[in-house]
Amino acid sequence: MESSMGKSKITPGTEPDVVLIGAGIMSATLGVLLKELQPNLSIEVYERLEVAAAESSDAWNNAGTGHTAYCELNYTPEKDGVIETSKAVKIAESFEVTKQFWAYLVQQKHISLSEPFVSSIPHISFVWGQKNVEYLKKRYEALQSCHLFDGMEYSENPAQLAAWMPLVMEGRDPGQPVAATRMKAGTDVNFGALTRSLFNQLTSLPDVHMHFNHDVRNLKRAKSGGWELKIKDKIGGDTKTVKAKFVFIGAGGGSLPLLEKADIPEGRGFGGFPVSGQWLKCTNPAIIEQHQAKVYGKASVGAPPMSVPHLDTRMIDGKKALLFGPYAGFSTKFLKNGSFWDLPLSIKTGNVAVMISAGLRNIPLTKYLIEQVMQSSEDRLKALKEYYPEATMADWKLEIAGQRVQVIKKDTKNGGGVLEFGTEVVSAADGSIAALLGASPGASTAVSIMLDLLQRCFKDKINTPEWQHKLKQMIPSYGQSLASDKQLAQQVNAWSSEVLGV
Repeated sequence: MESSMGKSKITPGTEPDVVLIGAGIMSATLGVLLKELQPNLSIEVYERLEVAAAESSDAWNNAGTGHTAYCELNYTPEKDGVIETSKAVKIAESFEVTKQFWAYLVQQKHISLSEPFVSSIPHISFVWGQKNVEYLKKRYEALQSCHLFDGMEYSENPAQLAAWMPLVMEGRDPGQPVAATRMKAGTDVNFGALTRSLFNQLTSLPDVHMHFNHDVRNLKRAKSGGWELKIKDKIGGDTKTVKAKFVFIGAGGGSLPLLEKADIPEGRGFGGFPVSGQWLKCTNPAIIEQHQAKVYGKASVGAPPMSVPHLDTRMIDGKKALLFGPYAGFSTKFLKNGSFWDLPLSIKTGNVAVMISAGLRNIPLTKYLIEQVMQSSEDRLKALKEYYPEATMADWKLEIAGQRVQVIKKDTKNGGGVLEFGTEVVSAADGSIAALLGASPGASTAVSIMLDLLQRCFKDKINTPEWQHKLKQMIPSYGQSLASDKQLAQQVNAWSSEVLGV
């Protein structure tokens, strides 16, 4: 029996091999991978909310873009007149790895496409103004050197662009220089539906249990090895202690406070900067039907990558939707369902200097977020009209999107702190605990991120013949470079796309 609130003890069944904190896409992906690789593992999943995928993985809380760097211009910065493509190539390759894993699960009937979680939606980059047109053309030419971007089309012809995205071109100044690239192979992903499918599969297996409304309050190293976690049942009020050999903190914005409590040397000095988001959601079915693409533009100066504006076709629970945004904002919450004390309580003696330094280096971001918070409905409509000139506010409704926590860490080159826009895996030297920090492109590259985690935390297992064989079953390109091998890339892409129906 569990003890009453305020006391705790280890109870039968609370010494699993693995504890996953947070029921989002990252924990779901890692849990399924581990159970496929070693079926006798016992896994416990703890989620503070009442359902899975209610935070960053929820369909309305993220862009749903199958991030491949087809259209996201922030992944191809221009420096000294040269377009850097290395990050774009890495992200495109990572999404192909993710697709392979999904296709394997579908073929094995572990997850179903009866309610598709992935849909074909063209990815378009759209710019206006002569300087931006020149940039996009150079970007297009640079990406042609990598076969992962085969099929990309480029046009400056308004008639062609109108065929690709009629809402974007209707009513636009005919004298305005415009350009776009299009990848018909783009996808839209309902990560909420996918996450729930993965957990349905995971919890159908022996020795796997899901615990909703359970909040991990503390964790510390156990004297006998592994970790002890103090977990509160938010419904019953009881607190229990769970001991695990391996812990993964995949709690989105809630990961940083738990990493700080773990107090591993590798986790010291990290901070977090929360950025909130809002969407304009179209309420007019006639307008929704006229648009069939994810149209991404260039971010404003100082804007975080998650705030790159896009006019976005979504398929959510079998229904077509149209969103524009996101509009960034600032909140001290680390989670949409978090506390306003999250940011202040995350500031410790070990990271305060890093946080201050990063803040001073990112004054344009602070200014941008203040401006976004102060926006009126007229300001939001003005931004929408840049992508849809004929828009009227009567056809759109403001919706609150997800909360993201950008990583702040020590700048090893220049000292102080640096704000990172991406994902970061932090793991202990002994591989007993790992945490995922950061945001985009997160969900789309979840499989690659978790493979990296396996390399770090399961070193004694991952190179065994059994695990290597299984990994190559699940991901046919495992251990090979899709960016270097065109034939392999084409083969696995054709297979995964056919299985997934995209």
